[in-house]
Amino acid sequence: MTRGFVLTRLVHVAARSALTYALPIGVFIVLWQVWSDVYGVPQLFPPPSTTFRTLLSMLADGSLVRDAAASMARIGTGFVIGSVIGAFLGLLMGSSRIVREVLDPYVNFLRFISGVAWISIFIVWFGIGEASKVVLIVYTTVFTVLLNTVAGVVAVSPNKLRAARCLGASRRQLFFLVTLPATGRFILTGMRLSMANSFLVIVAAEMVQADSGIGFVIIAARLFLAPDVIFSGMIVLGLLGLLSDRLLTIGSWLCFRRYYLQN
Repeated sequence: MTRGFVLTRLVHVAARSALTYALPIGVFIVLWQVWSDVYGVPQLFPPPSTTFRTLLSMLADGSLVRDAAASMARIGTGFVIGSVIGAFLGLLMGSSRIVREVLDPYVNFLRFISGVAWISIFIVWFGIGEASKVVLIVYTTVFTVLLNTVAGVVAVSPNKLRAARCLGASRRQLFFLVTLPATGRFILTGMRLSMANSFLVIVAAEMVQADSGIGFVIIAARLFLAPDVIFSGMIVLGLLGLLSDRLLTIGSWLCFRRYYLQN
């Protein structure tokens, strides 16, 4: 492979990325600016120029970085704990009919209760500190990961299990060498889905009771009638969510690419 071919390939990828991402974003910003100038009220619907100046100002003084770090710490802690619990219970329910029959009523009852509905009671139980927010993220994460894990265990090909048994695999080996690897991509899909819910509920929790975090920034800006700050917080949330999703996607591909390719 020549250096010229590599450079041509890189230019092609960069151009495609620009058309795929940069162009739609640029069009959106132009439409936002035109809408704000022609139809909007700057004090209520600030243009992107004002919003970006506010965003840069908040980044410069470090306040936005501190609040974003506080939110991501809560999300990361609760998300990891909830994903581990959800995957563990999902593997148990998928592998054991008795466990599935015992836990299924509780899972299908609790998963329909919004995490936002638990905010007040979690504050009563765990206080207004970090514990209530982390527990809320755990609750929000568990059920999506659990259900996807169960689906992954059920989807394991019986032929793979039969082939492993024919080769003398024990039940332990069947689980760790066949079921668990094949279920990994389902677990990570559930984690991707639950991550969005984690971002939703942590903002709601920070709006109710917190002195830091993106949700706190947004609710404080509402009280001071500062929509440019609100938009800045929303932009940061979207970027953090996009980055988290991309990192999780790359991680899932690196860990389970052989199973993606097989399917």
